[in-house]
This record gives sequence, structure tokens and C-alpha cells, in this order.
Amino acid sequence: MKEERISVFDIFKIGIGPSSSHTLGPWRAAQLFLKTLENTIGLENVQLVKVLLYGSLAKTGKGHGTDIAVILGLSGYDPVTIDTTDIDRILAEIAINETIFLQGDMKIAFTLKEDVIFKIKESLPFHPNGITFIADCGNLGEKRETYYSIGGGFVIQENSTDEDNTKEISVLPYPIDHASDLLNWHQISGKPIWEIVLDNEKVWRNETVIRKDLMNIWHVMRESIFHGSQTEGILPGGLNVKRRAAGLNQKLLNEKQCADYAQWLRAICSGGTGFNYTLDWVSCFALAVNEENASYSRVVTAPTNGAAGVIPAVIQYHIAFCNGTEEDIFRFLLTAGEIGSIFKKGATISAAMGGCQAEIGVSSAMAAAGLTEVSGGSVEQCLMAAEIAMEHHLGMTCDPVGGLVQIPCIERNTMGAIKAITASQLAMQSNPENAKVSLDNVVKTMWQTALDMNHRYKETSEAGLAVNIPISLSEC
Repeated sequence: MKEERISVFDIFKIGIGPSSSHTLGPWRAAQLFLKTLENTIGLENVQLVKVLLYGSLAKTGKGHGTDIAVILGLSGYDPVTIDTTDIDRILAEIAINETIFLQGDMKIAFTLKEDVIFKIKESLPFHPNGITFIADCGNLGEKRETYYSIGGGFVIQENSTDEDNTKEISVLPYPIDHASDLLNWHQISGKPIWEIVLDNEKVWRNETVIRKDLMNIWHVMRESIFHGSQTEGILPGGLNVKRRAAGLNQKLLNEKQCADYAQWLRAICSGGTGFNYTLDWVSCFALAVNEENASYSRVVTAPTNGAAGVIPAVIQYHIAFCNGTEEDIFRFLLTAGEIGSIFKKGATISAAMGGCQAEIGVSSAMAAAGLTEVSGGSVEQCLMAAEIAMEHHLGMTCDPVGGLVQIPCIERNTMGAIKAITASQLAMQSNPENAKVSLDNVVKTMWQTALDMNHRYKETSEAGLAVNIPISLSEC
């Protein structure tokens, strides 16, 4: 089997909340199924479609909007471009008319309660996040395909281990599967992490496009921070969780109103650099993103939706309090993306496979490395920062209350961001030659921990806080 090659744009994806595994992945699976139908039987021959959700997708799919994602995907909408304010209207029309337009064109009967089936007591063998589509094509028979949402919006088809064969066969100047590979290429080339990654990315895109697309990634992150920090209310889903970022934002700005991001940033910077002030803002940044995520708004998987607030919060911290530049953002994202890729290859970025260490832990490690890079750290210090950040997330379970990406998920993003900054600071003040633990050691340990972790603590809402908070899934 050829080794996996992953682009930074595979790690950072624009999508809709609240979950990359349970929302973005199933959405992409629905789009892949439509493409299969178009290329084989033809959409005009489809009479009915049923969707079967298995394992973790079934157990927490309601709270994560899996059914909503599948419906929108089958209807021809894309998570990158859909107007999120239209989602409620689209779903209401489908529910009232009991019809769906496949790819926005072919009309078939469709009833949400009957045609999206949650197989709560069943799991498929390959991965906890299994989804099967069945199309009744009349005289042409039945077309059935199964997909697995393996974390971070990555999707693979059953009996296939290649998500993207074009990247699988790509020959990179600096192939990387382990942190030791990255260090080796640095020692040979003398290049920092971001430059090594940039050279690899040039196999797929030219530098102008890479820069443009990475800045677009940041602009979506930035918008989720700004909009989330200005929006009050109650998060959807039934837990009645109050949004906190807006209140914290107003408190820190002494009720000052800001018309746009630039004015808001100037107001933040004029408030000083005291420890408590800075700490509160980092928390506000992270809260804002993940409150947006919980509200079915557009965010960036980094590397997942549940952990979408960590990297934006740390970048925003660097901009607001460390005089960060646009070039810093570019280098930060390239560095962080490679760390995420190493974790995906050596362990997992799926909470359904590894618990929350695979989401918040990985995002914190990514952010720590990125921050260390733009703070002037060496390659060795970047890897050390990532190791420190993950080491102190090892064993973290995923136990979302009510199956929603709210409690404890939103607050965990603030913790992940703070740990990333602390890890970077520690690495910058340390000599990596004296380190006893390598990043590869931690990646290996994380995967072993994931394998040992009881399945009830892997995004099923069957243990931990999810069973000790007085609310049931039916209430949500």
C-alpha cells in the first residue's frame, strides 16, 4: 500500500458546524453517493433514497445534525457555499412537501423520519461512523453504497483505504509520515517547517494559489471569531446553553460597539497586555468560534469542527498581542497543518476513534507548533511544543452532553488554546536536546490510548458527563 499524502487543505476545510465527523463528513458522503448515481444509473432513474446511520453517527447524530447534513447534501447544497441563513427554510420545505430534489433537480418522495434511519444498536466493522445510502431505481434495481466519516471531514468508501488517489500517487519533495521525517528534512535542507510544507504543497498548487487559499481559510476563521463575539442568544438543541462570548466581549470592551473586525481589533489592542486581560480574550476568541459551530454556522475544521476554536484563538492572540502579520498567519497554518497530518497518519483525528484527545489534543498541538514557528522558535522547539501540548491532553474522553457539541466541547476549546500558548512558551524557554519525550512518542502513545479507551467514551454520549448531567437525548 502506498503511503498517504495529505495536503494542508485536507486538514483545514471550510464547512458547517457542529461536527466534522458527524456533519461535514456525512454531507460529503451524500455528495459522493450522488456522483456515483450520476455516473452509473443516472439520477433520473432514482425513485427513492434511504439513509442508514450506524454506530456513533446514530447515537449522537441528532445532536450533531447528521440527518440535516445528509438531506442538504442529497439536495445539491455544498457546505462551503450554502447560505446558512437558508437552512431552516430548506428543511421546512422538505418536511412540509415530503419531497427532496436530488442534486437540486430530480424530485423524489422523501420523509425525514422514515428515510433517515438511526441504527443505534448497530455498528459497522471498519469505523464507528458508518453511513449507508440505498437508492431504489425501479426496474434497474437497487444501488447501495457505504461510506465512513473518519474524522476532520475525511470520508472513505467501504472496501477502500484511499480517500484521494491523486494525492496518494503524488511524489513530494519532502515526504513526511512521522515527526522524525520532518526533522530529517530540516537537517538536510536547512528549511523551517513551513517552507518544507510549502514545497510539498507546490506539487498540487502554485504558491500564489496556496497563499490565496490559506488566507481565505483565515478569513473564515476570523469571521467566525468576530461574528461569534457579537452574537448573543441561546444555542440550539435543547440544552438551553447561553452564548457567552458576546457578553465577555462587551465586558472587556466596556460596552463599546465595533462596526467591523478592524475596529474591533484596534479596540482590543488598546486595552493593554495584562495577563488576565489577554487570558480573557483568548477564551473569548475560542468561545466565539465554537458557539458559531454549535449554531450550524460556517467554521473551519482545524482539524475538526469540535476543535475549531483552538487554532483561530491562538492566531488571533498572536495578531492582537504579539504584533502578528499576514505572513505569520501563512507560516502558522502551514506549520500547524503538517502537525495535524502527522497525527492523522500515526493516530487519529476522530473522536469516535480516539476520544477528545484526537480533537482538542491534536488542535492544541497544531496551534502550539504554529505559534512557536511565528514566535521565532526552531524546528526542534516547534516539535517540542506540539509534544507538550498533546502530552497534557492524553486520555481525554469525548462525552458530549445530550449528544451536542456544546458541553464540555465549547469550553474545552478555551483550554486547548491556553495549553497551546503555554506549551509554546515552555518550548521556547527549553533546549529540545534535553527533552525525554519526542512528538513521535506522543503520537504513538495517543493511538495506544485510543485503542485502550472504552468505546462509551468515544463520542457516543454513553458515559462521563453525558450520563451525569440530568438531560436525555430525547429532550434534545
